[in-house]
Amino acid sequence: MEKIKIGIIGCGNISGIYLQSPKILEILDIVAVADLDLERAKAKSAEYNIAKAYSVEELLADPEIELVINLTIPGAHAEICLAALEAGKHVYVEKPLSIHLDDGRKLMETAEKKGLRVGCAPDTFLGGGLQTCRKLIDDGWIGEPTAATAFMMSNGPEGWHPDPEFFYKTGGGPMFDMGPYYLTAMVHLLGPIRRVTGSTRTSLPERTILSQPKYKQKIRVETPTHIAGVLDFESGAIGSLITSFDVFGGSQLPRIEVYGTQGTLVVPDPNTFGGPVYLRRAGDQNWTELPFTHGFTENSRGIGVADMAYAIKNNRSHRASGELAFHVLEAMHAFHLSSDEGRHYEMTSGCERPAPFPVGINKNSMELLD
Repeated sequence: MEKIKIGIIGCGNISGIYLQSPKILEILDIVAVADLDLERAKAKSAEYNIAKAYSVEELLADPEIELVINLTIPGAHAEICLAALEAGKHVYVEKPLSIHLDDGRKLMETAEKKGLRVGCAPDTFLGGGLQTCRKLIDDGWIGEPTAATAFMMSNGPEGWHPDPEFFYKTGGGPMFDMGPYYLTAMVHLLGPIRRVTGSTRTSLPERTILSQPKYKQKIRVETPTHIAGVLDFESGAIGSLITSFDVFGGSQLPRIEVYGTQGTLVVPDPNTFGGPVYLRRAGDQNWTELPFTHGFTENSRGIGVADMAYAIKNNRSHRASGELAFHVLEAMHAFHLSSDEGRHYEMTSGCERPAPFPVGINKNSMELLD
């Protein structure tokens, strides 16, 4: 199949894994990179043998590029995505889709008006771990799903991230940083969300950076750092989710569990592509670790873009879609709005539960996507 021509905007830490993706995802052809810092773009171009290093404006003006991967900071997601759409290009953006709901809505409306696609990370739900869990649920191994719990318990990124300030500004916090992984996984497994009830708090007004190069600098915290709540899914299942940067003594809680009328499924970390996956059915004395039914169990960021590329070429829906990302974005806002306003938040958006990958798919059989 003819490859899709791609330009990447944003040459920061995460760009490396995307720049490696054409080695295993042959439909992707990265022909240009761009960054506000042109020297950084040139360095990435040389490191990964990319033909062109551009300014952002130059990349958007290149008629060869069909799809833009937006790897800028979250505060720039909406602006760059809109510019790409206005330039007539499909766009795939790192999570979250945008910071503000109105911006996310405008993105989706613009794409529809122009007949273009929006895709969005995370694509970890397409990895072997979560695809195996999806098959187990769909095949009835735990019966009817009735509930789920999910926990992201951390002491925050200031101990390891080289520039952690943005994590504590508007559009940051544990929900907007890590919530997309957990909520996307839950929608993938259980379907769209009907209602959200949340409580939030900011435990520390100030954080101290413990990493280099900004060691001992102070960060003023402007967003909640512990968010807890309840998700009512359209299917009738009830989910509980906590995301926190306020856990300083560690945690032994599982990341995600799904409960059904006939058993329980332990779901792997949704920020990974692998496992392990554990099942315990009613009457079992022990947990069973199950083999993967799908490939892509290593770090495979880019499979969402590849699926989108195949979808564009074959005129079908893609899985890591803008509709899914907007639904997740609204749910993240819903936790905060519910807490601030003291009410249940009724979701206004919906999305299709993403189609599962075919069983056995791996880097050597991507053509099975179609």
